Amino acid sequence: MTAAARDPRTALVLFSGGQDSTTCLAWALDRFSRVETIGFDYGQRHRIELDCRLTVLDELRRQFPQWADRLGDDHVLDLGLIGQLSDTALTAEREIEFQTNGLPNTFVPGRNLLFLGFAATLAYRRGASVLVGGMCETDYSGYPDCRDNTLKALQVALSLGLATPMTVDTPLMFLTKAQTWELAEQLGGPVLTALVIEHTHTCYLGERGTRHPWGHGCGHCPACELRQAGHTAWLADTR
Repeated sequence: MTAAARDPRTALVLFSGGQDSTTCLAWALDRFSRVETIGFDYGQRHRIELDCRLTVLDELRRQFPQWADRLGDDHVLDLGLIGQLSDTALTAEREIEFQTNGLPNTFVPGRNLLFLGFAATLAYRRGASVLVGGMCETDYSGYPDCRDNTLKALQVALSLGLATPMTVDTPLMFLTKAQTWELAEQLGGPVLTALVIEHTHTCYLGERGTRHPWGHGCGHCPACELRQAGHTAWLADTR
């Protein structure tokens, strides 16, 4: 995107250090004049993602100098209260399984609602008017706070509650995981794809030991299965 076409607004990206949020961060860096990032420490089992996100930020600055000047401050909020309120497979040592309501027990009720509320508060203070998140309702685990209607309603509520326009951008909302891999390739070529594979973290169990063609992870949790299936489908489409 040319400098003339770049959006002059400041964007705040909800950045976990995973595949989706890294792709969203690249998307934002390609579009906005200034981009800041926010992460959340909520007692997640895969807390290793908090370390991975710092590596990803460093690698983005190093490998993409055209984005480095646009990438501003990083913020991490302590939201341990989510772990206190939730009894899920993401915040406690439990087997991952489906519940009677049809949702997997990796669903942390209200997580994205809280994330976006706190992000909007920080964005207001930092002069940002765009929130960017990796929520998706195509290839996902069925979480209701990842759905487009939820995010559109929240955008209205945040804008009204802050008495200023607050845009919630979700560039992956209607993409399959294969298309998310494709988007990363379009934004940053093989360099960005390699960065996503090597440095991002998605595995719910926090496994970093095994290096698969699609990245590190246990290979059998829902997050790993989605990532692997998407990578396989993307490679098949490129051949």
